[in-house]
Amino acid sequence: MTRTLLVRLLRELGIPSPELPPVPDVPLPSRLSTGSLAWTAVAVAACAAGVDLRTLDPDRIAAAYRSDRLLRLDGSAPDVWSPLSGFWRTTDGWVRTHANYPHHAQRLRTALQLSPSATADDVSRAFARSRRDEVIERIASLGGLAVPVLSEDRAADTALRATPLLAVHHDAGTGSRTPSAAARRPLHGGRPLEGRRVLDLTRVIAGPVATRTLALWGADVLRIDPPGLAEPEWQHFDTGHGKRSAVLDAHDPRFHELLSNADAIVLGYRPSSLAHLGLDIPSLSERHPHLVIAQLSAWGLDHPERAGFDSLVQAESGIAMVESPDGDRPGALPAQALDHSAGYLLAAAVCTTLDRRDVQGGSWTVHTSLRRIAAELLGMERRTEAEPSTASDLAAHAAHFAVNGREVVTAAPALPAYAFGAPRPFAGDAPSW
Repeated sequence: MTRTLLVRLLRELGIPSPELPPVPDVPLPSRLSTGSLAWTAVAVAACAAGVDLRTLDPDRIAAAYRSDRLLRLDGSAPDVWSPLSGFWRTTDGWVRTHANYPHHAQRLRTALQLSPSATADDVSRAFARSRRDEVIERIASLGGLAVPVLSEDRAADTALRATPLLAVHHDAGTGSRTPSAAARRPLHGGRPLEGRRVLDLTRVIAGPVATRTLALWGADVLRIDPPGLAEPEWQHFDTGHGKRSAVLDAHDPRFHELLSNADAIVLGYRPSSLAHLGLDIPSLSERHPHLVIAQLSAWGLDHPERAGFDSLVQAESGIAMVESPDGDRPGALPAQALDHSAGYLLAAAVCTTLDRRDVQGGSWTVHTSLRRIAAELLGMERRTEAEPSTASDLAAHAAHFAVNGREVVTAAPALPAYAFGAPRPFAGDAPSW
């Protein structure tokens, strides 16, 4: 099934299928085929960049997917989860919250009528006396993030699997122009995206993994964040390799100047938020028809208002209950596998679509969602119990950097043919090419 999925994805992207080696076991123990999904996503990226699949190291892929466990800042492991992010039992079911950003944590406390100093125990007691759907609606009405923990919906997943995992659309009728690099470098020798310019409007693992991979391949990646919404330092260092980082309001005229001189843009915000800013796919295609536009969403384009993260999609899609340790308490995958897989797949799509645009012209868009990837995982082979965990030396797959006086240790690239550039401090660069 893993080889079949790989061949299907290569066909979706127009990449010739190479001779496929045996599929290795990637040590990401779970009931679902998390390791197979990870190997497939990285293998698609490898094929897009011309990397020999026989060079892929399953332990290194597992380390890349679990990079938050390997990350060290000045020798210390950062706290990567808020105590208010997690599973909570209500009177009639389980709820999963995400509160890693301070504003989401505050909205959660407000919805639960708790003080700003409320602890995880206070939150647990508040959920315990609440009805699931009512408390979720209250949290959502204030802009917080909470979803019900549900069993898998096999009919819904089957319908999703009938759609492309990577939806690539070509509008041959729109104009184009010569990109900033006349043609991509040969696959074997040099980095395949040298000379390309990519504007990065993403946050939180999936999108940043995609753009980190594009930078790994030689693209000039400029990440733009809105004023007043800083990224947690650990999160930025974990996925910021080789990219420049700047703050700029999307309404600033300089923003569209950047787009005019970019080859691609990668979008990771809610579709409705992007539309409000005039950065939805139709608007961008009309104003900047030369761009390759890659969009990632949590729930799909038919749910434009919904924000989401890997952990929330795991909970609502049924993955958390499949991975339950006892049939009652929700479980989780051994890594943020939906995020990481989306990142590698989206990077592969951008890389190949830039080539196709150069040859065929027109406007090109690519989309995938965490929910679509969850449906794919739920349709793969599974075990009745998670396979035994195999010890893997994460330190053997580490990369070391000095960043603005800080000692930063991260996971090395899952694609061993390349080496990461150092992450740069958040918002430390000018918003210019």
